[in-house]
Amino acid sequence: MDTKLNDGINIATRGGPLSVRFVAPGIVHVQHPGTDAAPALVLDPAAGLPAFHARRSDDGANEPMLASDRGSVRWDRQHHQVRISDAQQQPLLQIELAPALPGSLSLRHDPRDALYGIGGYNATEDASAGMLRSGKQVAMSGEQGHAGAPFVWSSAGYGVLLDSDGANFTLAPGSISAVDATQRQADYYILLGTPAQIFAELAQLSGRTPLFPKWAMGFTNSQWGIDQKELLQIVDTYRSKHIPIDNITLDFDWKAWGEDDYGEFRWNPAKFPDGPSGELKKQMDARGIRLTGIMKPRIHLDTVEGRYASTHGFWVPDEKVSDDYFSHKPVKDINFDLAAARSWFGELAIKYGYDHGIAGWWNDEADTVGSETEFLNMQRALYDSQRAVSNQRVWSINRNFWLGSQRYAYGLWSGDVPTGFASMAGQRARMLSAVNVGAMQWGMDGGGFKDGTPTPENYARWIQFGAFTPIFRVHGEFAQKRQPWVYGQVAEQAATAAIRLRYALIPYIYSYEHARRASGVGLVRPLLFDWPHDPKLRNDVDSWLFGDWLLASPVVEQGQTTKDVYLPAGRWTDWFSGKTYDGGQTIHLAIDSKRWSDIPLFVREGAIIPTRTDPVDYVGERPLTQLDVEVFPAAQRSTFDYYDDDGNTYNYEHGTYFLQPLSVQRRGDTVQLELGAASGSFKPALRHYLLKIHGAAATGVSGKLKSFPNLEALQQSGGEGWASGHDRYGEVTWVRVSAARANSITVDLKH
Repeated sequence: MDTKLNDGINIATRGGPLSVRFVAPGIVHVQHPGTDAAPALVLDPAAGLPAFHARRSDDGANEPMLASDRGSVRWDRQHHQVRISDAQQQPLLQIELAPALPGSLSLRHDPRDALYGIGGYNATEDASAGMLRSGKQVAMSGEQGHAGAPFVWSSAGYGVLLDSDGANFTLAPGSISAVDATQRQADYYILLGTPAQIFAELAQLSGRTPLFPKWAMGFTNSQWGIDQKELLQIVDTYRSKHIPIDNITLDFDWKAWGEDDYGEFRWNPAKFPDGPSGELKKQMDARGIRLTGIMKPRIHLDTVEGRYASTHGFWVPDEKVSDDYFSHKPVKDINFDLAAARSWFGELAIKYGYDHGIAGWWNDEADTVGSETEFLNMQRALYDSQRAVSNQRVWSINRNFWLGSQRYAYGLWSGDVPTGFASMAGQRARMLSAVNVGAMQWGMDGGGFKDGTPTPENYARWIQFGAFTPIFRVHGEFAQKRQPWVYGQVAEQAATAAIRLRYALIPYIYSYEHARRASGVGLVRPLLFDWPHDPKLRNDVDSWLFGDWLLASPVVEQGQTTKDVYLPAGRWTDWFSGKTYDGGQTIHLAIDSKRWSDIPLFVREGAIIPTRTDPVDYVGERPLTQLDVEVFPAAQRSTFDYYDDDGNTYNYEHGTYFLQPLSVQRRGDTVQLELGAASGSFKPALRHYLLKIHGAAATGVSGKLKSFPNLEALQQSGGEGWASGHDRYGEVTWVRVSAARANSITVDLKH
């Protein structure tokens, strides 16, 4: 017996009635009603989907059907199947209802569909399988840089998310089956649409990301084996060389590790005498540097804090006492799945660390206790505690990822990876696989953490790679240095150029903080997100999109003299040379194997890329009054939402931000530029956009804009106007207009 519900279909199965209903235009919820278990942490308890009712109908055979703008669900009584189709009525999935084990699902799909998600790779695991997933797959948080989620998706137009904190999947040609490790009744969501739409739906269910502070878009130097004197020397050398940097992350050294009286949380006064007083923070503030510090999940037993944890039952259940490898004293791990333990730990971190100059959290080694949610809840402790006392944004990096972690200002790094070219090359699949389970804020130990010192070439190429990842960071094991000048003049020059390019792109990069929060898709994504039907991109980890408009394909081979890069459909321009290419082909690039000065980087036709051209040594060093916008018009209209705010607080949650859409379209002999109305109450220092319209020199510009003979004269005027000329991309028209004001500009290209 089956019946239509007001907003779904209720189907009789061996395991009891099964409800199938749309809860959003692209989200179908499948569950046994009355499931009494609390939702897993992969689901955001504050999500609150708005009410949605699908269109309902019955065909001649009285088969109930639900439909939305994203797809449809049909109950096939005869074959005892639920059929799910896309918006064009092309079949996507069939839900097999018998036999039905508790907590299981069985789906059929086209055997040609490419499948992604479920999990990534740890620091030393073979990543040669790339992004594609098949066979037996365990959804887990894992260890050493692993990212996981009970989530599998296909570029064919669907995804499946289990309400589970651990599941076993079997992926075979044409079928997806899964068993919830907790053996609950079936409860899962089917997501419909393009890859970008699927990840927007995933964000609706699992939670959106708070914004990282703007300084986190810059460069981070982590170091193990450092004291206050060396810290100041390093920072001052960065500044004297004008190599931009915003964050120094301190390893064990910053703490009084192993000492009684909260040594796991407070400054080491012997190594950092000005740390406890806050004087060191003032010195770093004056230099434009944030200090962030490592946090461990374990506590020394024979201490005030250890005895408190014992009295209150805060330890991981059944864990044996062990000697800490650094202090050589007995320790145990805190059970962060306990709310009381989280509150206690977080409050201590604030009292002894945050309140004395530690501006962010590097959480390490909480991936060894067997709980999928231990690391998630460790950072949750710090996030909740900091937000309770401060309006300053939370930043963290962590050594594994479980879906839901992103709600707590959670970054992931790829673990203790070896140095060397092979290890560096393997980071590409690690990054893109992590993105494919929702870990959008990803980074790595640039230069490699262990197994010695990278060669100068390896270091330079790793910096170039890191400049095009979400979290740009270097690190090495004890006594290893990762500053550019350590690796010789050639490496320093190449690395410095890459770091400076990163800082020039900060306005572009920071706009994707907003985009990720709004859409669920972050700064970096696989090319298959935008070209899901290109078979050459099914498992391409050699290149990726950096925002909507840049394709990065860094050099990862030693001594490489040529590199093949596949460019998807469209028209592409080399960022550095200005040479243009038609997409849908593999191009052959000459590579500088001597000075390592090149980064394969391409601009997508239609691009709108805001940049900062006046160099800075750190984010926010000087107000940004003019935004230089690289524009590459296409016949199809393209848009970029330029975003800004104060960069430090959560005031954006209450409307204190600046958002202005910029669009461009080439129509025959004209280029149409639109500056939409700005929204939000934040008032940036920005006064002008300098729009650089590549591809042709204008003969006229609409409105009352004054014509100038060249760019220099336009810039010196201090106001609005336009000029034509040439740059590395060829003919160009510069249009300087006021920011924050809606405007429509027509550029006439007729000769």
